[in-house]
Amino acid sequence: MTIPADADKQTAAGEDPSGDLSFMAPEIINDPYVGYGRLREQAAVVRVRLPDGSPLWLVTRYEDVRAFLRDPRFVHDTDNVPDGLAPPSLQELMKQAGINEDLYPYICDMMADRDPPRHTRLRKAVFHALAPARVRAMRPRMEEMINESLDALPGHADEDGVVDLVEHWAQPMPVGMICELVGVPLEDRPVWREWAHGLMSHDPKALPAAAYPAIEYLHGLIERRRKEPADDLISTMIHAPNENGERLTDVETVGMVMALVTGSHENTAHLVANGTVGLLTHPDQMALLREDPSLIADAVHEFQRWCSPPLRTRMRYVSEELELGGHRFQVGDQVSGVLVSANRDPRKFADPDRLDVARFRGQQAEHLSFGHGVHYCIGAALGLNEAEIAFKALLDRFPGLSLAVPAEELPWIPHPGLRRLVRLPVRLGERG
Repeated sequence: MTIPADADKQTAAGEDPSGDLSFMAPEIINDPYVGYGRLREQAAVVRVRLPDGSPLWLVTRYEDVRAFLRDPRFVHDTDNVPDGLAPPSLQELMKQAGINEDLYPYICDMMADRDPPRHTRLRKAVFHALAPARVRAMRPRMEEMINESLDALPGHADEDGVVDLVEHWAQPMPVGMICELVGVPLEDRPVWREWAHGLMSHDPKALPAAAYPAIEYLHGLIERRRKEPADDLISTMIHAPNENGERLTDVETVGMVMALVTGSHENTAHLVANGTVGLLTHPDQMALLREDPSLIADAVHEFQRWCSPPLRTRMRYVSEELELGGHRFQVGDQVSGVLVSANRDPRKFADPDRLDVARFRGQQAEHLSFGHGVHYCIGAALGLNEAEIAFKALLDRFPGLSLAVPAEELPWIPHPGLRRLVRLPVRLGERG
């Protein structure tokens, strides 16, 4: 049972909080579109129970999630919650997980975990390197790299002609692109694919095993770029001061690069995989996209709305008492916006559960997958351009592309916050 927005009245009457729906409930894990959709239709704000038993408030409807994302009273940094009412900080959670303290500055002090003005300072340091104009200038190199990766795909097929599109294309592609942007030499990029996977791990052994060599490598690259600047992100961050004459510290620079690597690995890789499944299971949309390639950009936004990998936002914390969605939040409450239910809210989108690659033709794409407000995804332009090029190249190169197993047999990673495939077995067919 979930507790809707008038939960404070119910609990005052003696409702047992342990009656909340578990965040790991099968109805959420197995089919998040249906599970979170039911929560949205139940109430604008719903309480669920985290694995440790603590409550988490979910904001489920489009307009409320949008308001949540732009309201500065919902903070990222537990230090900004007054009166000692904050839940355990990220550093405390890392300590409980057995992560060494010397890693905290690199993995617990990222831009996404900070509020202005610190967030603003970190964001400005990389904004120009990731701005839309700069990303558009990178498109020829992106096209070259993506075509090279497609050239290699047939060589990964097994004896039955089956290729895992996640392992051999979707995951390596965005990591390679970030390495290009950062300035990692070609010969060093294969190991970064391994490190990216480890950096995303919740395994207390796998995370340090990837973090330590990645950190050491990036500190070395910083030293090289101090002596020999190049046209890359590392050089920009270490040589370009902000308007106050400040530069990022080396630790901040390393942490920023690690955040970009993990973000691209998580979001772009699995968007491409999820969107490919969407097209292969909706042949009418595949045909429409082949007939009218000008729809590619609109289609990528529709994939962001319909099957974006992040299902909800990062946790935020209430810094002062406030009301949203008919619910009164208290200081210290843990809150998350459910992107997947907002993006399929029938109050905002017509026929929201239908994949329609022409949905945003000639209009602004108002999905929330990149967030909203000051924390709008700084890598959005990079991710969109990369996905546009990837989908067009894939469809052009392999017109006979098909699933190698029934769609219902595709293995998904069980996670309440992310929609990711374990693997995507396909048959490439004849080359175009």
